[in-house]
Amino acid sequence: MEPPVIPVEDRPPLPILAALSLQHLFAMFGATILVPVLLGVDPATVLLFNGIGTLIFLVLCQWKVPAYLGSSFAFISPALIIIPAYGYGAALAGFIASGIIFILLALLIRKTGIGWVSVVFPDAAMGAIVAVIGLELAPTAAAMAGLANGSSDLTTLGIVFLTLAVMIAGMTVCRGFLRIIPVILGIVTGFMVAVLLGRAVFDPVIAAPWISVPTLYTPTLSIAAIAIIIPATVVVFVELIGHFKVTGTIIGRDLMQDPGIERALLGKGISTTLSGLFGSTPNTTYAENIGVLAITRVYSTQVLAGTAVIAILISFCGKIPAAIGAIPGPVMGAVALLLFGVIAASGIRMLIDARTDLSDPRNLVLVSLIFVLGISGISVTVGIADLRGMALSTVAAVVLGLFFYIVDWCRGTTKGI
Repeated sequence: MEPPVIPVEDRPPLPILAALSLQHLFAMFGATILVPVLLGVDPATVLLFNGIGTLIFLVLCQWKVPAYLGSSFAFISPALIIIPAYGYGAALAGFIASGIIFILLALLIRKTGIGWVSVVFPDAAMGAIVAVIGLELAPTAAAMAGLANGSSDLTTLGIVFLTLAVMIAGMTVCRGFLRIIPVILGIVTGFMVAVLLGRAVFDPVIAAPWISVPTLYTPTLSIAAIAIIIPATVVVFVELIGHFKVTGTIIGRDLMQDPGIERALLGKGISTTLSGLFGSTPNTTYAENIGVLAITRVYSTQVLAGTAVIAILISFCGKIPAAIGAIPGPVMGAVALLLFGVIAASGIRMLIDARTDLSDPRNLVLVSLIFVLGISGISVTVGIADLRGMALSTVAAVVLGLFFYIVDWCRGTTKGI
């Protein structure tokens, strides 16, 4: 392993730190603002609390884990179920409950260790569930892009495919800094072309104030919303463990032991709870920023703190949400198509990395059932909770995982937890 350019504990000089922090901001910006755009809330609110949440996470992890907490995609699907039926305030109640669950999981792991996770959440199940998140959201992206009803005009098609082409080129052809900001490149290009074609205007951006206060939203208690959100919490829990291990591998440290996954869970739990209380979305460690660590070998947690501070500062610039709101549907839809596809592919990669043997009947049943339940449109009402898509798949995966463990226990073939 090559030595880091800047180790975890180092603090670069301020000009260098600012430049490196902006690099992380660009890497996560496109993905993290897509979540509030899809949910119809103020992107500035999400940027503010992602920044605050990241600082909380870094402090609780004793400045040993270089990570940024961005908007979690796992909560989009359940939130899109909750918001039309109960309102965004009810979704916030679910987000708060999710944060509390993370805090409780941190306390549980501190007492019991983490061995039970592989029993409740088998590798075959988690890879398939992550894939379902992307596949389930694909129709939403198509609708945003204006491609869902078969009546798209040539201008819309041109904007969508040009935006996609620029992002694909950024990911596959560009080198260095440009390669880590393909989403930003696609949005800027698509937006400019849309303006030239009369599909977008700068007027709202020009009219917006330079300084404004992010919108705060009030949560409203909803047991139904909480029940719908809980399965997404399970998915992000396992995702965090995976990101923690990958980050440890990149920086050459066993982060599971020092500072320990329980500290990361506690930081994420407090951050998500705070976000829900004031109207922001749940957050999670971002693969985009982990990728930047791997590419640059700059591991300084001070750089990630700088990214958080910049996010907080720009959340008070009124022109930022105005600019985001001015981006036309075909552009954001094209971004969503690619990002949701990447999520689905990431789930498949998890199956491959875990060496999932689909000739094993258990793995075959888990993966097959998760895919069918996740993307078939099946809906199951349990009490006041309407489970569908990723939520239903997650519940089924947990039930099957426990069933297989009980069968092995009865046969005396369990390896322990």
